[in-house]
This record gives sequence, C-alpha cells and structure tokens, in this order.
Amino acid sequence: MPTIGVLALQGDFEAHLAMLREAGAPGCEVRTAQAMEAVDALIIPGGESTTMLRLLRREHLWNALAQFGARKPIFGTCAGAILMANEVSHPQQESFAMMDIAVVRNGYGRQLDSRIVLLHPEPGHDAILGTNLEAVFIRAPIISRVGPEVEVLVRYNGDPVLVRQGHHLAASFHPELTTDHRIHAWFAASVRKHNSVTNSL
Repeated sequence: MPTIGVLALQGDFEAHLAMLREAGAPGCEVRTAQAMEAVDALIIPGGESTTMLRLLRREHLWNALAQFGARKPIFGTCAGAILMANEVSHPQQESFAMMDIAVVRNGYGRQLDSRIVLLHPEPGHDAILGTNLEAVFIRAPIISRVGPEVEVLVRYNGDPVLVRQGHHLAASFHPELTTDHRIHAWFAASVRKHNSVTNSL
C-alpha cells in the first residue's frame, strides 16, 4: 500500500490526513526533504499560496518539491493547485509549472463568497467518481485555461475545477472539508497504479 504524504507547512493538512484515513490510505505529515523522499505521493493542501512559497524557500524544500513532482504524483487543492499551475495571475506569482493550466487567484471571490456546491463529473468520469460530489470553495482560484494534455474531470459553472495531467491532479476546491472521501480514494488508487507501472519498467 503506497504512503501519501501531506505537505504540513501551512493550511488544512490535518483535514487531508483525516480524509486519507477514511479512504483507507496511509498518510503522514511532510515537513522535510527526507520525509518527502520517503512517500509515494504528495498532497499540497489549501491555505495561502504566497505563504507556502515563502515557507518552501525557508525550509529548503523548493528543489525537493520540484524534483518530487517530476517523478511522483501530486494532488494540489486550492492553494496547492495554484502552486502546480504554469501560469498564475491576479496577481502573478511564481509556481512549479507541474501542470499546463492557468489559474486566477481568488477567482471565485473573497472569504464572504465561500460556498458549498454539488458537482457532477464530466461524462465518462462519473463511473469512477460517482455523482453529487460535494465541493467547498473558499477564496478559490478559477482554472481559466487548460492545455491539450490536461483532462477535465469536473466543471463548475462551465469552468474546470478538477483536472488531471499525467500522474498529477489539481482541484480548485477543498474536497477534504466534506465527509465525502471519494476523490482521495480515487487519488490513492491512481498512486497505486502509477507505482505498479513504474515498478514494472
């Protein structure tokens, strides 16, 4: 069974760990390069993306995270999705460019515009993710563009909110703030599949 680490520098990492437990997937906090190297996949939680960038630099994790993403699966939610994008606006900021997506920070509004909605996966993905996915949007980014290699799994008001590229996954909402662990279970299953393919090479 693969172990999924949750970047525990800032944000709602404890909620992700609880959701992984509900999904039956081993999880652990990651705060160092050594801990990161020991896990099979990583979740970058929501929080404040500029604060995360500063902490990654301070804790000497920038290069470790970039190298990790080149080899192993990462799931970014909200601020995590911003860090994974190759284009960030409103305002512009640096990122890891792990996925060919453009995001607009706070695109769904400020804290007072937070909302809980039910989402329905795109045709072909409902057999995997089911229907009526509950999603929490808190100062969430809008994914304004996806590249040709990016697969849109779920949309909200026409905009992509859950996307996949290769072994990476990004959500503009907070799946960990619900009682529904389907997305975490699906990510864990994709990590197992990635490991089996990698180990067979």
